[in-house]
Amino acid sequence: MQAHSGRMFQARTQNPALAATLICIASAFIAATTLFAKALGSDAFGPALHPLQISHGRYVFAFLGLVMVAGVMRPKFDAPHWGLHIVRTTFGWAGVTLMFASVAYIPLADATAISFLNPVFAMMLAIPLLGERVGPIRWGAAIIALVGAAILLRPTPASFQIAALLPLGAAVLLGFELIIIKKLSGKQNPLQVLLTNNMVGVIISSLAVIPFWIAPTLAQWGLLALIGIFMAVAQACFVNALARADASFVAPFSYGTLLFATLYDLIFYDIFPDAITCLGAGIIIAGAVLLALREAQLRRA
Repeated sequence: MQAHSGRMFQARTQNPALAATLICIASAFIAATTLFAKALGSDAFGPALHPLQISHGRYVFAFLGLVMVAGVMRPKFDAPHWGLHIVRTTFGWAGVTLMFASVAYIPLADATAISFLNPVFAMMLAIPLLGERVGPIRWGAAIIALVGAAILLRPTPASFQIAALLPLGAAVLLGFELIIIKKLSGKQNPLQVLLTNNMVGVIISSLAVIPFWIAPTLAQWGLLALIGIFMAVAQACFVNALARADASFVAPFSYGTLLFATLYDLIFYDIFPDAITCLGAGIIIAGAVLLALREAQLRRA
């Protein structure tokens, strides 16, 4: 990593325990953003906000937070690869918007678990887009995770919810984003990547929200600000965790997001996960962890 990338993002001494703690903190914050989105998508604090307005707030306030961090750290930036950033942010914005839309209709645990398919879709997309070769172990992990998703979708006439397709669509879009992140990896310091990503996100989301904009209440403004700030903090935690431990070590801890989402659903909405949710989520996580471990092994090789 470049020496001028800012003290917060310089290479750190390996510290797996701290890395795991940072990932758990990030997971708690990410789950909280979906909780706030669920509240904003209902009439709990005023007229329900459109998912496009919620994702707009997420980018605006995250960008403002990162600008303040950059103002304190004053890192030196390189010329960004605007094409990759625009494509990456477009997919990320669309994926986040679908996630925020889904939690208004289905439990946080279900939406979160289905969204964990994004590395599976990234693996599949890497075949035509990056020319990667996928072996039987990675295909097996992908199939396991997709079986879990099929269970969570509850594909019977009595239990199927069309809204469950929203986080599935989000996972596909975030899988595309992961492909672009691979292309950006190592080319720019993380703070610059986060700033550029959120700046482009502000522009895209501001244009998209115009037909759906309504004046939020004071409480809704507060929740929108928390979504943006929590997401920026979560991203910073992830970056710092990856500087202190291998991705293969920290990846399983990110699935703590599901535990926090389940806990928030229980506390605030009195929703306890049923047997189908537990089974489907467990299978998805098993497949995703197997995929992460295999890809780490391939990178070392």
